[in-house]
Amino acid sequence: MTYVFDTSAFITLKHFYPSAFPSLWTGLENLIGSGELISVREVLNELGNYNDVDFIQQWAKDHKKIFTTPAQSELLLVQKVLAVPHFQALISGRALLKGTPVADPFVIAAAMALGEDGSVVTQEQMKPNAAKIPNVCDHFKVKCVDLEKFMAAQKWTF
Repeated sequence: MTYVFDTSAFITLKHFYPSAFPSLWTGLENLIGSGELISVREVLNELGNYNDVDFIQQWAKDHKKIFTTPAQSELLLVQKVLAVPHFQALISGRALLKGTPVADPFVIAAAMALGEDGSVVTQEQMKPNAAKIPNVCDHFKVKCVDLEKFMAAQKWTF
């Protein structure tokens, strides 16, 4: 399984300080080393816009290799996601006006491109009739878990 991390997952990880949860960070490093944990360039760009993500911004810069640039096939999948009128709300009007990064469709497309081996990791929750990552993943039959389920799948305990 390859896990594609959303910005919200990294933001939540800021509460798991490496000095207090060293085995968590070792586990993440191991998954990165085996290619089982990736993200997308737009997540790195989104993280750069947050003022309160503590050490996560530096950690992300130190792990730039996991933040991939979308392949042509992924860009076609982004188009497929945004072709659903309701899912165009993944890109807020504010983001369009300000030109701020929007990672959600790219995260979903990266997992879609992996087929059965891909799963999104996000802290967003499914909401009826919403354009949230879990809703879009459900629509396109893409696996989607939160950090707790991701950690349980790794059999990690702290």
